[in-house]
Amino acid sequence: MPANIFHYVVATSGWHQLVLVALTVAVFMLEVVPLELQRRIINDLVKQREYWFIIVLGGVYLGTVLVQGGAKLVLNVYRSWVGERATRDLRRRVHMLVSSTSAASSTPEAEGVQASMIVAEVEGIGGFVGGSVSEPLLQGGILCSVLAYMIHLDLRMAAAAFALFVPQLVFVPLMQGAMNRRTRRRVQIIRELSISVVEGTGGDGTRDRADDERIQQVFELNMGIFRFKFSMNFLMNLSTQLQIISALLVGGWAVYAQRLEIGGVVAFISGIGRITDPWGDLVNYFRDVNITQVKYALVRDAINRQAATP
Repeated sequence: MPANIFHYVVATSGWHQLVLVALTVAVFMLEVVPLELQRRIINDLVKQREYWFIIVLGGVYLGTVLVQGGAKLVLNVYRSWVGERATRDLRRRVHMLVSSTSAASSTPEAEGVQASMIVAEVEGIGGFVGGSVSEPLLQGGILCSVLAYMIHLDLRMAAAAFALFVPQLVFVPLMQGAMNRRTRRRVQIIRELSISVVEGTGGDGTRDRADDERIQQVFELNMGIFRFKFSMNFLMNLSTQLQIISALLVGGWAVYAQRLEIGGVVAFISGIGRITDPWGDLVNYFRDVNITQVKYALVRDAINRQAATP
């Protein structure tokens, strides 16, 4: 098997990833259109323009939402299919190798590794394949397009919002790194526990104590992950709310000074909401990359060892 998870992605779904990239670009390119339509509708209402024009803009808004929603639907179904296809093929590969190994040459360690792969690890690897390229491209594309639009609306509001966003660039990688280290260790301990359960028959006090210690370690690692995860979510949400407050204060001053229309402030605040989820999804993606790479390395090594068994 390829040495790296992304090499495996290219080897198993290279052409499909190109189609997913095209769909992804279409989706995030449409992301700022609703924001601009919101701004125009509100400004036209304030200016008391003819109502038929508002209806036309509303129709365009609805059409944009339907087109973007349809593209997202196709994208999600397609990449789910790519992921399930990779999962199916990997399961078949593992199953064929397990079946081809004679019972006499099979060790308890190998059986435990194989059971763990088939039940849990293969699922995560296959699921990652589907969104391995399109997910960061989609969320990064949404972030860049919306941020560019916010700068276009008002540089002062954008600067204030970005200043409050900068702390996330510091605490998110640090906290995510701490979670990644715990996740890698948890995967390894669960693998050891799986091997021990298959290898033992019960009644061995030393093994039972070792397994109980592993279970306790998994519990402590999970609680550490939860503490970091929910603390990070709290800080990210606080940062978002501070950005909204800054937009209201700076944008309100600009409207009061007649340097900006009210529709621009509304569109800007809506834009802040639209970058919150993509940023969180990118954080989750890079966490999944780390986890999946660990799982893939374990599966790859097990399959390669099994294939080398005479």
